[in-house]
Amino acid sequence: MHTTLLLLLAGSLVGASASPYGKRSSPTVTLDSATVTGISSGSVNQFLGIPFAQPPTGNLRFHLPQSLPPYNTSFSATAYGSACPQQSGLFPSLSSLPAETLDYLAAINVSLASLPSGEDCLTLNVIAPADATPDSELPIVVWIYGGGFEDGATSLYNGTIIVDKAISLGVPAIYVSMNYRVNAFGFLASQEVKDAGVGNLGLRDQRLALYWVQKYICAFGGDPTKVTIWGESAGAASVGLQLVANNGNSDGLFRAGFMQSGSPLPSGNILEGQKYYDALVSETGCSSARDTLQCLREVPYEALLDAVNQSPNIVSYQSLLMAWQPRADGIFLTDDPQKLVQQGFVTDVPFVTGDCDDEGTLFSFSTLNVTTDTQFEEYIQTYWFPTAPSATIKEVMQYYSANISQGSPFDTGTLNALTPQFKRFAAFQGDAMFQAPRRLLLHNRSGKQALWTYTSKRFKTLPYLGAAHGSDLFNVFEGQDLAAYLVRFVSNLDPNGGTDLYWPQYTTAEPHMLELLDGSIQQALTEDTYRADAIAFLTQVLLAYPL
Repeated sequence: MHTTLLLLLAGSLVGASASPYGKRSSPTVTLDSATVTGISSGSVNQFLGIPFAQPPTGNLRFHLPQSLPPYNTSFSATAYGSACPQQSGLFPSLSSLPAETLDYLAAINVSLASLPSGEDCLTLNVIAPADATPDSELPIVVWIYGGGFEDGATSLYNGTIIVDKAISLGVPAIYVSMNYRVNAFGFLASQEVKDAGVGNLGLRDQRLALYWVQKYICAFGGDPTKVTIWGESAGAASVGLQLVANNGNSDGLFRAGFMQSGSPLPSGNILEGQKYYDALVSETGCSSARDTLQCLREVPYEALLDAVNQSPNIVSYQSLLMAWQPRADGIFLTDDPQKLVQQGFVTDVPFVTGDCDDEGTLFSFSTLNVTTDTQFEEYIQTYWFPTAPSATIKEVMQYYSANISQGSPFDTGTLNALTPQFKRFAAFQGDAMFQAPRRLLLHNRSGKQALWTYTSKRFKTLPYLGAAHGSDLFNVFEGQDLAAYLVRFVSNLDPNGGTDLYWPQYTTAEPHMLELLDGSIQQALTEDTYRADAIAFLTQVLLAYPL
C-alpha cells in the first residue's frame, strides 16, 4: 500500500510528449466568473493545483471538507498544489539484498518529506486533450493515489501518459487527480471523532472532489455522467470504499471503478482507533483538555505532525495493521466494509479489480526477526487477531505453513527464503489484505454487475520481492497494456478492443482472470481459483475479527 516506485515513475515519466500542435497560447477555462489559465503541454492541456475545498486549516482541521464559494477571482493553474501532511517511515536497512531489490526499496525509502506539503492541500488537477472543448463530452478517469493512507500526492503521477494513451487508441479521455488528507489528518478515529461525526475525512475529501467534477468538468470538455474512479493500493481501497459508502449510494458521482491492489477493507469500528487517538492527545499535551479534539485543532502544525510521526506506520513492526485507516464510523461507512459487501450495499456499476501475485513481500521486511513457528503464532495472535481463539490462529498457521515452497514470492520453490518465516509472512499478509478482500467482493457481486479481474506476475524474478505490491504501476504509468485496458474501460465500460488479448468477464461459475506476464507471451487467461481453501478460511476470519 505504500507509494511504490513513485520516484522511478516520476523520473521516467515527467517529460512532456512531443507536440503535433506547435507552440500554442496558454489554455483557459471559465469556472463560475473566474478565468483559469493552465499549461499547454504537447497533445494535452494541464490545469494544476485547482482548489476544490476550503483549506482544512485552523478550526477547519479535523472537520469535514467544506465546499468553496463560486470562483470569482481569475487565477493560474500551472503548478501542483502542496501535498497533504505526510507521515514519515523508512524500510529497515537491508544492505545484504541484491542490488535490484535494494533499488526497488530505495524508491520507497526516499522520503516524501521533500515534497512541498502542508495542511492547505485540497487541490485537484485536470489534464485534457488539447483539442477538447466544452462540447466534447469526453469520459473522465479520476485517479486516487496510494500510500497506505499515510502519505501520497498527485504530483508524483504523470496523468499525461494516460491521456496520451487514450488519444492514441481513439478513445480520448480526461484525467483528474485530487489530493486528500492522509494519516491522522485524514483518518483520526476514536469515540470523540465518532461523536463529532468527523470520521474518514480523507474519503470525504475524495467525495467532495467528485462533486466538484460533476459541477465543473464540462468546462474542460468532460461529460459528468461518464466518470470512472481508479486507484492503486490505498487508492484502490478508496475506490472500493466509495462503492460501499453511504450504503452503496454513489449519488451519481461515477459510473465505473478500476482497482489495482485494493478492495473494500476488513476494517473494524472507528473505536478501534482509540489507542492511537489517545497517544496523539498525550504526545501533543492535550490530555488535560476538556475537549481533546478541539485541543488537537489548536496544536501547532509542526508539533502535531511530529506526534503523528511517533505513531506506527506501514513499515513499522506491525506493518499492515495500520494506525490510520478508514473505519466504520456509522455515517459514511455504516459498517465493516466487507459486511457492507455481504449485505449488498455496493454501487451497481461495472468494475475491474486485480492484484499483483506477491502483494505481501514488500510488507514482510519489518518482521525479519520472527524466525520460528512460535514467534509467527504469537505475532498473528497479538497483532492480527487478538480476540480470536488460539484454535483459529493454529488453523491459519496450517493454511499458511512454514513450507518455504508454498510461500511468496509464489512458485519460486525454495528460493527467496530470506528467513525461515519470510515467505510465510508474505503469503499470509498478501492474501489477508489484498487477495481475500478482492475475492470476497467478486464472489458477492458476481451476476449483479459486469466484473473483470487480473493478476500481475511481472517482475517475478525480482529477488525476495517477486511480482511485488506496486509493480503493476509500471504497466499503467508507462502506457503499457494495462493502460490500454484501462482507457478502453473508461470510454466503453469494457476493457477490450485493439490487439490485446480478449479479457472475458468474471463470474463465480466462470472465474476468468487475465494474467500479465514477463517474457514473449505477455498476456494469458487463467482462473481465479488459486489457494481457494486458504483464502476462503482467511475471509471468514477477517469477517469475524476485522482489523
